[in-house]
Amino acid sequence: MKLPQRFWFFGGLLLLSYSLFSRDVWGQERIRLSHSALESSNAVWYLAQDRGLYKKYGLDADLLFIPSTTTSVSSLVAGDVQVANASGGGVASAVVAGADLVLVSCYLNSLPYELVVNESVKSAEDLKGKSVGISRVGSASDVAVRALIRGLGLEPDKQVLIMQVGGPVERAASFRTGRIAGFPSPPGIIHLTKGMPFKVLISTADFQKRFEFPYICATTTKSYLARQRETVKKVLMAHIEAIQFFKTHKEETKKIIAKYSRINNEAYLEDAYNASAKLYDAVPLVTRAGVEVQIKDAVSRKPGAQLRFEDMADESIVRELEKSGFIDKVYKQ
Repeated sequence: MKLPQRFWFFGGLLLLSYSLFSRDVWGQERIRLSHSALESSNAVWYLAQDRGLYKKYGLDADLLFIPSTTTSVSSLVAGDVQVANASGGGVASAVVAGADLVLVSCYLNSLPYELVVNESVKSAEDLKGKSVGISRVGSASDVAVRALIRGLGLEPDKQVLIMQVGGPVERAASFRTGRIAGFPSPPGIIHLTKGMPFKVLISTADFQKRFEFPYICATTTKSYLARQRETVKKVLMAHIEAIQFFKTHKEETKKIIAKYSRINNEAYLEDAYNASAKLYDAVPLVTRAGVEVQIKDAVSRKPGAQLRFEDMADESIVRELEKSGFIDKVYKQ
């Protein structure tokens, strides 16, 4: 049977459209990413998604929310995600235990945390025997609260009990119900503790020296980095542009933080934005000082273990992007 000429015409158009569409899809590299919190410090990940920056750099990114560094590390090791947000403490512990992980970039190299307590806790002495809440053992909130408790001259676990209760919002809820006497908080979360008198007992900002800590870091496996270096580079390019947007578009960024965190409290958004905007590094290198503290801590828990900065950090992509002028170009746009 001879088919009508117009059949071939429309068929050809469909085939051409499919070809163009497919080429566009095939041009995007598929990758699964994860971030571990919805607060402003993690915004680099979901801001890049919201602004279409992963697509801009040729990535078809599936961005997952995986709470806490410890869970993110497990997902990387299992191959469920290719690049994830993970803090240096969790990565150091995993590498000491034999995990094939590497930090390729750190966007925040300090822990902006404060210890929020019930107003009845007037001093460090009043905190003895009470509980404070964290997200999960080994997470950034765990590292922060231990540093804050020691900053008060107390012993974590022995004099102050540390409980796993969930993310910042869950910690605020547990505090409000009286389940815990305090919790380590990123700036701004205290504004969510309505109906409960509170005070900030101590902050990392009170420390004599800046609390160096590889906090918000792009982490992958060494094997994936070796195979897909250009793909990892594209992730970092998207994140560097996301940081530039964060620093230069305050009100738009606050709206995006509100969208993903589902928190519209203006006082929270203002404090959270201001704290992170100051701390995000334009050139997101992995700082040696913070990593070496975490290495020392991880090695101390595993007798006989050895670990160097170079064993868990590879800054070569960031240095390449800086040297090529990419970062300067992003900040001049």
